[in-house]
Amino acid sequence: MTPVPLTERLGDPRGPLFFPVTAYGQDGSLDLDVYRTHVRQGVAAGAAAVFACCGTGEFHALLPEEFEACVRVAVEAAGGRVPVVAGTGYGTALAVRYARLAEAAGADGLLALPPYLVLAGQEGLLRHYREIAAATALPVIVYQRDNAVFTPRTVVELARTDGIAGLKDGLGDLGLMQRIISAVRTEVPGDFLYFNGLPTAEQTQLAYHALGVTLYSSAVFCFAPELALACHRALTTGDTPTFHRLLDGFYGPFVELRAQGPGYAVSLVKAGVRLRGLDVGEVRPPLQEPAEDHVKQLAQLIERGYALLGEDA
Repeated sequence: MTPVPLTERLGDPRGPLFFPVTAYGQDGSLDLDVYRTHVRQGVAAGAAAVFACCGTGEFHALLPEEFEACVRVAVEAAGGRVPVVAGTGYGTALAVRYARLAEAAGADGLLALPPYLVLAGQEGLLRHYREIAAATALPVIVYQRDNAVFTPRTVVELARTDGIAGLKDGLGDLGLMQRIISAVRTEVPGDFLYFNGLPTAEQTQLAYHALGVTLYSSAVFCFAPELALACHRALTTGDTPTFHRLLDGFYGPFVELRAQGPGYAVSLVKAGVRLRGLDVGEVRPPLQEPAEDHVKQLAQLIERGYALLGEDA
């Protein structure tokens, strides 16, 4: 953990946000050495932050002791160069427990995933995230998606809550996001963070950027950091031709491939990491491995993506 506030460290992102996969050995147990290598490589490649044990990192599949071990290794591997944000979730009591484990492991912040299974009202959701925020000294980023969708009024109340630093959007309702941003800007001036958290966020980031949302997660960064960085650079510098070339030639086809199987937002990414030479193992159930033909298509797509970078040379 570093003394510099998370909002300040993420205020001017130098690259996309890195959501590492969690590495397992052949017997399915954690492989912390490979995980350490994966995180170190991502930080060295230019990630703006490490989000450990979140969706791409199979938070749902980790025991509490495994979670703490992974967060501790991520903090060690990052070495203070970039902030490390850890996932937390399930019901309120378990979310608080995971939050405290993340704090003990040295994390710089928390990404609060939607509550497990239940459909809750706005007041119940507000109480849930406030209890997570009160449980540690770590700033909390609230993840909007699935069964955790907020009104602008609720986000204003979240922004007023000590310890809640931002909102990650995995819903994709741009009209709602604009109303949320306007409401918070009007009623709670300050450095509240916003993130594009849609799968393969590069596909939608141009629209989010127009709303002022510059932070986004990049699953592609896990296995093709040069592609992810080139896309980020094109977005931030206004290099529209390069952005469109990457979008049309790589990201669009990747999204189409990702849609071919359930859970591919995680398992296909993990396959990509293996294709690039780091054996991070398979996904844990209930997720399943992508079809062999889809992995072959991914290999061809990665090759095509790097060829697109060569066109800039």
